[in-house]
Amino acid sequence: MKKISQHLSDSSIKEEKNMDIIKGGVTAAKGFEAAAAAAGIKYKDRTDMALVYSQAPCEAAGTFTQNVVKAAPVKWDQKVVKSGSKVQAVIVNSGIANACTGAEGYGYCEDTAVAAAEALGISGDGVVIGSTGVIGKQIPIEKLTAGIKVLAEKKNDSLENGTQAARAIMTTDTFEKELAVTLKVGGKTVTIGGMAKGSGMIHPNMCTMLAFITTDADITKEALQKALSGDVDDTYNMISVDGDTSTNDTVLLLANGLAGNPQIRYGSEDYKAFAEALHVVNEYLAKKIAGDGEGATALFEVKAVGCESTEQARLLAKSIVCSNLTKTAIAGHDANWGRILCAMGYSGAQFDPEKVDLFFESRAGKIQIIENGTAVDYSEAEATKILSEPEVTATADVKLGSSSATAWGCDLTHGYIEINADYRS
Repeated sequence: MKKISQHLSDSSIKEEKNMDIIKGGVTAAKGFEAAAAAAGIKYKDRTDMALVYSQAPCEAAGTFTQNVVKAAPVKWDQKVVKSGSKVQAVIVNSGIANACTGAEGYGYCEDTAVAAAEALGISGDGVVIGSTGVIGKQIPIEKLTAGIKVLAEKKNDSLENGTQAARAIMTTDTFEKELAVTLKVGGKTVTIGGMAKGSGMIHPNMCTMLAFITTDADITKEALQKALSGDVDDTYNMISVDGDTSTNDTVLLLANGLAGNPQIRYGSEDYKAFAEALHVVNEYLAKKIAGDGEGATALFEVKAVGCESTEQARLLAKSIVCSNLTKTAIAGHDANWGRILCAMGYSGAQFDPEKVDLFFESRAGKIQIIENGTAVDYSEAEATKILSEPEVTATADVKLGSSSATAWGCDLTHGYIEINADYRS
């Protein structure tokens, strides 16, 4: 099955005023370095550890999985972020999730922080951790600590090292995911760069998804956390691949202040500009995760418009994008609109189904499928052509108000079963 998601058009990136898209990821901002290493934690033929390092201590913000079962690194990072400790390094491994591993697994987080502190010459309180992979297996700590030494020796601030780090954190992902933007704050150039991984066990309320975002902005911890927390509901929490909420979801945002801008405080105009730029990075990474769903051949975007409230719009959009029947219809390029209306009906949102309009759109064109809850006289051949593109959008208009929301997912193919049936092997 041909994988096309890495070639999804970037033309849909909504550049805000006073903001530019630039090349790079986690090393694009001043003072950030990265590295990748092959530690043999699970994979024998590829890198499986990454380091993100800041030359100066950072304010840290984070959002985490809403699964009651939380992996050891999630618990560790929650403690670090809540404590207010300045963070200077992120250690990430792929292949083993360090989830459901008890006190031993949590102890390995402490061992990781100690090893990183020693190798990098920083405080162990300033080390956060990410893990992704198989649940229930213990980390081979000797391999991990050996990998940390390699990472410390290889780190630099090149864009290539940032890309290598983005590749090292992948599991079933088929390509690395990274983006960087710049904006002006008080006459100074501020950069925000990020990398993410995610392909399966992806569902709203965070997913088997790790995202690490770096910025050289001088910004208060309060403003940093509010900017991140306020954005996840419209980005990472609006994607789904398979309906499984992971144990390891983590988004970390680090700010080292090296841009030299006037400090950004919550509620200011500079804060609003920073939050808008952060949203661009988060939305881009979230869409790349959705489009790289396991076995997927298409990014499926769902827009719920004409809603009474944002909450109603989110419920409708997420219900459609999470519908397995709808996702298989997209895989078959079949305009089976009844599945979409059905998914809207069990979403929990109240609306009049006899007022709903539905449209499909892609680079091949736009077509209306239903009007006021019933089918219009449309061409099945034209609909199939539109649904055969690598990016497909469904827009549902419930004609109740002016609120809207967008969710992202992918088609559901035989490839998803093939990947997950033998994941541990």
